[in-house]
Amino acid sequence: MSRRPWVRRNVGEQRLWAWMPYQEGSNRRWILEELGERIRPEWNNEMTPGRWEIARPHLRTIVSALAERFGEVDVYLQFSATERCDTRCRDAAGDDCTCSCMGENHGGAAYWRNWMLVGETTLVDVARKERHLLVRSRS
Repeated sequence: MSRRPWVRRNVGEQRLWAWMPYQEGSNRRWILEELGERIRPEWNNEMTPGRWEIARPHLRTIVSALAERFGEVDVYLQFSATERCDTRCRDAAGDDCTCSCMGENHGGAAYWRNWMLVGETTLVDVARKERHLLVRSRS
């Protein structure tokens, strides 16, 4: 029974973790073909399950390549619930966001937000939020 490949980006880790079904020694070669000969994927078999460790900037590329190769891939992205968005998140390039917005505001993605700068770098979202509830009577 084969398992679905996965990629994990954890807060505080310098590298992505990835796992894919064993393909008789061709996985390292495939990773190098997809990400470039200059990268240094490391196989870590000290952990269970064993995993590939790859530089974080390769997230989109490795996820797309795994999906193409295996049909689908599970992606786990960790975010810090206590790390607040600030101007560094809003003005960031790339997709490596770890703050509590879960990537929603990263790189100016939430262009519709009405941000208010408070202090040097802190941003406060002044938009209103709404929750729609349906309450039914018991009778």
